[in-house]
Amino acid sequence: MMDRDTRNAAIAAVWIMLLFGIAAFYLPTVMLALGSYSTVLAGIFGTVFVLAFFLVFWLRARTQRKSRK
Repeated sequence: MMDRDTRNAAIAAVWIMLLFGIAAFYLPTVMLALGSYSTVLAGIFGTVFVLAFFLVFWLRARTQRKSRK
């Protein structure tokens, strides 16, 4: 069985993955719309989306590490 902290971390990870999954589903549509305006802007948007995905997990891990000390 999972303890409380592990269960909360798993629930948070599922929510984050779900939200980013939904956003990733619409990412091509948004990038095509931005690409009709500016291809550079579409590329920047895609890059920021991918970096934001990793940034969320990095910040969460950093916060958890600080709370354990």
